[in-house]
Formats: sequence, C-alpha cells, structure tokens
Amino acid sequence: MKLGMVGLPNVGKSTLFNALTNAGAASANYPFCTIEPNVGIVSVPDSRLEYLRDMYHPVKFTPATLEFVDIAGLVKGASKGEGLGNKFLADIRETDAIVHVVRCFDNTDIIHVDGNINPGRDIETINLELIFADMEMLDRRIDRVKKLLKGDKKAGAELELLEALKAHLEEGKTARSFGGLDPEFLKTTPLLSAKPVIYAANMSDTEIGNFNENDYYNAVKEIADAENSVILPICAEVEAEIGEMDFDDKKLFLDELNMENTGLERIIKIGYATLGQISFLTAGEDECRAWTITNGTKAPQAAGKIHTDFERGFIRAEVISFDDLFQNKTIAAAREKGLLRLEGKDYVVNDGDVVHFRFNV
Repeated sequence: MKLGMVGLPNVGKSTLFNALTNAGAASANYPFCTIEPNVGIVSVPDSRLEYLRDMYHPVKFTPATLEFVDIAGLVKGASKGEGLGNKFLADIRETDAIVHVVRCFDNTDIIHVDGNINPGRDIETINLELIFADMEMLDRRIDRVKKLLKGDKKAGAELELLEALKAHLEEGKTARSFGGLDPEFLKTTPLLSAKPVIYAANMSDTEIGNFNENDYYNAVKEIADAENSVILPICAEVEAEIGEMDFDDKKLFLDELNMENTGLERIIKIGYATLGQISFLTAGEDECRAWTITNGTKAPQAAGKIHTDFERGFIRAEVISFDDLFQNKTIAAAREKGLLRLEGKDYVVNDGDVVHFRFNV
C-alpha cells in the first residue's frame, strides 16, 4: 500500500513525513524543500503477529509494510507545469491514496505561500490542479471514443459517461464525488481526483487535545464530510516528539493529549479501511508474517500473494481465525475442538486468518 503525502508548501507535510517514518527528509521554511519524492517504508503494528512470534520463535519475523511518499510541494498552475507541478502529478499518479496535509495552525514565523491560513482555499488549490489534469485526460479519451461511435455501440454509453464526468469536473468537483465510477473504468482512466483522500489536519500542540474547538479543523471536516472522505486531526510536532519516546512515556504523553493512538497507528488504520485492505497471517518456525490483501480476496489469490506457484497449484487452505487460536493457546488444542478448518477455492479470506496453504508444485 502506497500513500502519497501532499500539501501546499509550509503546511508541515515534510515534518509529518519525518515524524511518521524517521526517514530524515529535509524540511525547511521555504517552498520546494522536497525536490524529489522521499519514500519511507514503515512496519504495520499488529499484536496478532507479535503473539504468533512469541508462540513459534521463528527465524524470520515479517510484518506488513506501508509506504509513504513525501511529494514535492504544489502551487497554482501545477497542471500547466508551474513550479514542480509535472513531477507532482506524475508522483501522485503512482500512489493508492492521498494523505492531504492541511495547515490548521497559526504561526507568524512560518510563512504561508498565500499569505494567510485558509484551509478551504488550500484544499481547493490542490483539488483544482488535480481536476485540471483529469480534464485534460478526459478530453483525450472523449476524442478517441468519438472516433469509435460509428462502429461500436458501446462507445455511445461510454461517451455519455465521459461527458457527464467532465461536466462534473468543470464545476470544480472532484471525480471521487461523482459517485458510481467502476473500478475497471478507473484502471483505464486513472483520474487523480478520484483517488481516496485522508485529510490530515495539522494543528498546534496546544490545540490537538481539543481539536473540535479548532475552527480550521472544523472547516476541513465540513469539506471531508461533503465528499465522504476521512479527516485525521494530527500535530506533526507532537508526532516528532512521540517518535523519540519509549513505550511508557509515549502512553503517558498520549493520555495527557486525550489520544489513544499515535498518528502513525491512526493513519495505518484509516489507510487500510479506506482502501479496503486486510491482513492474513502465516506462522511457523521458519517465519511469522502478515500479508496485505484486498477485502473479499479468495484463498487461491491470497496464496498467490506468497508465490504464484501457490495460486496455480492451490489444493486447500488450512485456516483458523486468530481469535480462536488465541483463546485455545495452541493449534493442537484448537484442532481438537474442530476450529482448524480446511477451506477450498471459494473461501474468502478474513482479516486475522492464520493460514497454511496446501498446493501442488
């Protein structure tokens, strides 16, 4: 899973990226500090996998991972190549979802590219650049479809969809708010403004504990709610402090801020939910590992995540839910109760399933 972190210059995007990944990306008080996209790969915390590690004491322990890409700052006109726009658009096209960092704090020492703090305007600036880029793509697609109209009856329905979508974008609305776009359509027409968005409302350390009282946050929330996106209240500076603390100090610090989890943990949870991702687990003395799949994946395709030979030669999946394993302590005890099941090709793998695949080579 790859999340692209975007935002206007000086909104705290690279600071937040550094805090979440400890990747050491440069951050400074001027635009375009991030010239090339910085990539940070973080392990996904999973207490279930840690339990299996303690049970099996494996040679290898491999959590699932999440990739963050800190993408260069954006200015108006990016869709026409202004600033680092072309690079920005190319980099964001490669991500699965967008973490849009929005400045929700006042600080006269940190300049804003537009002179003052206005989350609605900032969000509109980036959305419009994505929309303009999408409109160019739709124009090219519409031209191609029009040439097919005489010989392809399906082209008429496609043209109707494309023109309706373009009219929607011309109103300044994102493709993700259009509704009903088929995933197969988006594979052939990968619209930037159709990508799922997590709005990260970056506020000060004095306001994060009572984020609902922050007017900037509430402005972002209104926008997020209108387009069925998710909003995450966060403080980049706090996350940087948390990253340097041990477990006990971290817990006390979070309690003081009325927060149950770190920003990284919350982004991971939201990212999985937004993209419809789950994890299944494999365990043994050689390795305990978490594998990320799309919710609804059947057993053979889940096996294919491990190796294509597993999918081609799939016979059965030996499955136990983690909860059943946890309650019975051992595989043997769970097997005696009939909780270890043999599942076939139509079995849909569930989040937290502990699976052993049987296959022919």
